Amino acid sequence: MAGITDQPFRELCCRLGAGLAVSEMVLANPKVWNTDKSLHRTRHSELAGIRSVQIAGSDPQELAFAAKVNVNDGAQIIDINMGCPAKKVNKKLAGSALLKEPLLVEQIVKSVVDAVSVPVTLKIRTGWCENTRNGIEIAKIAEHNGIQSLVVHGRTRNDFYKGDAEYDTIKAIKQAISIPVVANGDITSPEKAQHVLEYTGADAFMIGRGAQGQPWIFREINHFLETGQHLSPPSLEEKRSIIIEHVKELHNFYGDFMGLRFARKHVSWYMQLLEPDKKFRSIFNALESTEDQLVALTRYFDNLT
Repeated sequence: MAGITDQPFRELCCRLGAGLAVSEMVLANPKVWNTDKSLHRTRHSELAGIRSVQIAGSDPQELAFAAKVNVNDGAQIIDINMGCPAKKVNKKLAGSALLKEPLLVEQIVKSVVDAVSVPVTLKIRTGWCENTRNGIEIAKIAEHNGIQSLVVHGRTRNDFYKGDAEYDTIKAIKQAISIPVVANGDITSPEKAQHVLEYTGADAFMIGRGAQGQPWIFREINHFLETGQHLSPPSLEEKRSIIIEHVKELHNFYGDFMGLRFARKHVSWYMQLLEPDKKFRSIFNALESTEDQLVALTRYFDNLT
């Protein structure tokens, strides 16, 4: 979710019911920390809830140092990424590539846990590929070395995001360890959330892509799990308010040049539900000023009412 779960989006998701919003992936290599990209990724506010910072890398000492620096900067949870399938991350033996190296996983986990006083969590996939699905082994390593909770995405690295997530491995991992297990993958509706929780026995669930374009999914799921009833979807007026305010926050957070580009991405996801024919998306993506973006959104919703 790098490039997506920035501070404005985390704040929005928390306001709409998310219990915890984890930061974008921050590389442990200190040489990149002063880039604009890294500086934006490490920015947090109280409105984004508990400050959980996700770090990625392959060197145990480097990751430990990154964890210390982020805790000194206010991180309340350190989350280690061993789930990212991106080639540019994996070629550095980071992200899900680490699943091929259980001994290195143990060294990393032990090093980071020993380095900080805050809880350390871990996100993994079920394995590198179908023939090396070693999620249970990695989960036991995590538990034995002090990881406080484990997120499991129900795909291997070689699956990327293709096909359907499988939950049998998550269920087996939950049965094999005693620390909290968080299920992740293809949770896009209240019914799916309930099914995944019941089937896997997981303690919680994590939503990533399912929140793109519909951040209100968190409150809808919360309501369904608490009452068994569906919450009424947001009205058109509320969607208008959420989308326009989100775009404004992106402009303020990134500035005119990058804010314009990040807004295009999020508005495209919002419009997938509002406008299947993609006409407005084409118009919006051609705009070259933040002011024009806000004017276009206002006119779009005015024409719907």
